[in-house]
Amino acid sequence: MGLFLKATPCVQWRALLREKTVEASSPFTFAIIGLIVGFIIGLVCYRLFSKGARDAASLKQTLLEREHQIAELKKGMSSHLTSIQQRLENIRHEADQLEQQVENEATQWKLSSVKPSSSTTTSDTENDSNVAMPRDYAAGKNGTLSEDFGLKESHQPTEGTAAQPPRY
Repeated sequence: MGLFLKATPCVQWRALLREKTVEASSPFTFAIIGLIVGFIIGLVCYRLFSKGARDAASLKQTLLEREHQIAELKKGMSSHLTSIQQRLENIRHEADQLEQQVENEATQWKLSSVKPSSSTTTSDTENDSNVAMPRDYAAGKNGTLSEDFGLKESHQPTEGTAAQPPRY
């Protein structure tokens, strides 16, 4: 009884591949592995010890801190503006209540209805009429952007009128 077994086709292919490939202990394999490991170690050392990389990392850190601070400020500002809006609504409500109370008391005492004074609107219109044209504008309707501005001969001041200061 011979225990001689025939090799299967899979085993035959493995044997053929072993013959055709380079052995793992060859110097060529060690050289390639050494170059790859050296490149990786060099890359890691460059990233860790490079001044530019450290500066970039510190800039990223400060950028993240500033963004966090800005987010907190926006959050605080929104709550602040919300509280201001609420206070304004409360003031308007109180003003409406006071106005209603004044009207009720005026009718209770049989007085003529009390109207809010509009002194601010009258003073604004009075100030608008007193404002003179700025001295750097051209006289007349055409203004400083007209094509003939400054080309006409100016009138010589007469003895009765005071000389106007120059317009700049």
